[in-house]
Amino acid sequence: MSLLSSPNFLRNVIRADAASGLASSLLHLMLAGYLSDLLGLPRALLVGSGLLLLGYVALAAFISTCDPMPRPLVWTLVAGNAAWALACLLLLSSAALAPTLLGKIYIVVQALAVAVLAELEWTGLRRQAQAVPAW
Repeated sequence: MSLLSSPNFLRNVIRADAASGLASSLLHLMLAGYLSDLLGLPRALLVGSGLLLLGYVALAAFISTCDPMPRPLVWTLVAGNAAWALACLLLLSSAALAPTLLGKIYIVVQALAVAVLAELEWTGLRRQAQAVPAW
C-alpha cells in the first residue's frame, strides 16, 4: 500500500503539520534573538510567528485526534498553510525588511514547506470525499 492510498493519509499529514509547526514555533520562541541576528528578521516577527504557530499547532493536534476529522477545520488548516506561504512571499518582496541571504532562504523554505502541506491536506480531503458513498 502506498503512502497516498493509506486510509490514515490525511491524519498523518495533519500530524506532520502539527509536529513541524511545533518545531518552528519552539525554534522561533526559544532562539528569537539568535535567529534575528542570523536571518536579519525582527525579533518581534519571530516571537509573534512563534506564538501564532502555537495556536495553529493546537488546532492541528486536536483535528488529528477527531474521528471523523471535521472537514471545515481541515479546510482551516489548508487555508492557514496557504496564507502562511503567501505571507512568506509577501515578506520577501517587502522593502520594510532586509533579511540576510540565509534569512531569504529560510523564508523560501518555509513558504515551500507549508505550500506542500496545504497541497497534501487538500489532496487528503479530496480523497476522503471520493471514498464517501453518495446516497
